[in-house]
Amino acid sequence: MELAPKLLKQIYETMVRTRILEERLIRMYKQSDGYFWIGGPGEEAFNVPLGLLVHKGEGLDYDYLHLHYRSCGIVTAMGAEPIDAMRQMKNTALDPYSGGRNFSNHFAIKKWNIVPVTSTIETQYQTAIGTALAQKRHGGRGITIVNGGDAGTAEGDFASCLVWASRPQAELPILIIVTNNEWGISTAAATQRSSTHIADRGRAFGIKTELVQGNDVWESYNAIHNAMEYVRKERRPFLLEAKVSRLYGHSSATGCNFITEEVDCLAEFEKKIIGAGVISLDEATSFRQAVSDEFLRASQQVKQEALPTAETRYDDVFYGQKGRFW
Repeated sequence: MELAPKLLKQIYETMVRTRILEERLIRMYKQSDGYFWIGGPGEEAFNVPLGLLVHKGEGLDYDYLHLHYRSCGIVTAMGAEPIDAMRQMKNTALDPYSGGRNFSNHFAIKKWNIVPVTSTIETQYQTAIGTALAQKRHGGRGITIVNGGDAGTAEGDFASCLVWASRPQAELPILIIVTNNEWGISTAAATQRSSTHIADRGRAFGIKTELVQGNDVWESYNAIHNAMEYVRKERRPFLLEAKVSRLYGHSSATGCNFITEEVDCLAEFEKKIIGAGVISLDEATSFRQAVSDEFLRASQQVKQEALPTAETRYDDVFYGQKGRFW
C-alpha cells in the first residue's frame, strides 16, 4: 500500500525522537549517569511502524508484546514518555518500568500489555506462548507479538515457540519477529549458522514466513501490516525476519560508538522524504534541534531525581507487594 505523506511525517518524527533518545541514553551512560546501556539505534525503520500498528490496550482483546532491549522505537511509537527511559537509565525511584532497579530499555507497561523485558537471551519467545494460548481460547482479534535478535534464535526457547505456535488444530495467533543485524555481541552470524535466512526455519513447521528489508520504511510497514492482518484473521502464526543495522554496537560493553559502515535507516529515509517534498530540510533540521533540546532538559531534570531507598528493595517481588514477604 502507498503511505500517505501525513503518516510518513509521523514515522519520520517518531524515528528522530527514538534515535535522539537512544543517543541521549548513551551520553548519560558515558557521563556516569547510568550503569549500562543497550538499545536499538538502526532498527527505527522497522520498529516505529510496528509500534504504530499495534492494537494498544490492556487485556486479551488487545495485542500482547513480548519485547527485548532493542525495542525503544516500538514503545516510543506507542506513546511512551522519553523521560521515563532516562529515569530507568539513571535508576531513579520514578522509573515506572522497574522502580530504578533494571537496565535501560527494559520496559514493562501493564496498561499496554507490554510484558516486562528481561536480560536473559530470547526467553521472551517461550513466555509468548502463554499469552498466545490465552488469546487462542478467548477469540477476537488480539494477537501476541514477540521479537528478538538473530543470535538468540540458537536458543531452545525460539524452537519451542515454533513448535507450540504450529501444533496441528491448535495453531496460535502469534507474530514471531526476528530483527537480524548479523551479530551476536561480537560474534558474526556467518560463523554460527548454515541457513541463509532465519525465516526459512518456519517452513519446517508449516508457518507462513517473510524476509523484509528492515531499513526500508515502506517495505517494513507493509510487511508488518500484512503479517498482523494474517495472524488476526487466520489465528495462525507468522514468522517475520527483518534485516536491520546495529549502529552503536552491541551495548556499552562494546563501547557504544557509532559504526559508519552500517546503513543508517534514518538518514536514508530523511533523504527520500525530503526529495519527495514530505518535509523540507529546514523543517527536519529544526525538528531535530527541538527534540535534542527537549531531551537535554529532561535528562537534567532526571539527574535531580531521587534514587530508590533501601527500604523499597523488596517491593513488587510479587505484584502489589510492599516490603518483605516473609
